[in-house]
Amino acid sequence: MEESKKMILIIEDEVKIVETIQAYLTQNGYDSLAAYDGEEGLRLFHRTNPDLVLLDLMLPKRTGEEVCSE
Repeated sequence: MEESKKMILIIEDEVKIVETIQAYLTQNGYDSLAAYDGEEGLRLFHRTNPDLVLLDLMLPKRTGEEVCSE
């Protein structure tokens, strides 16, 4: 039986950083989603229940600390 890919949510407001991380994750067999602000990150987190979150601290709309505390 094939194991499903792990889902990683990236919450980062810099597009180039997100693209770099996603390319690395894809090459290593992971699926990923990206959110570019704290509010979008929380919505995706609750909707997708990812296996891991990579969270930037300095985000628009809600800081990484606020996202993490929720």
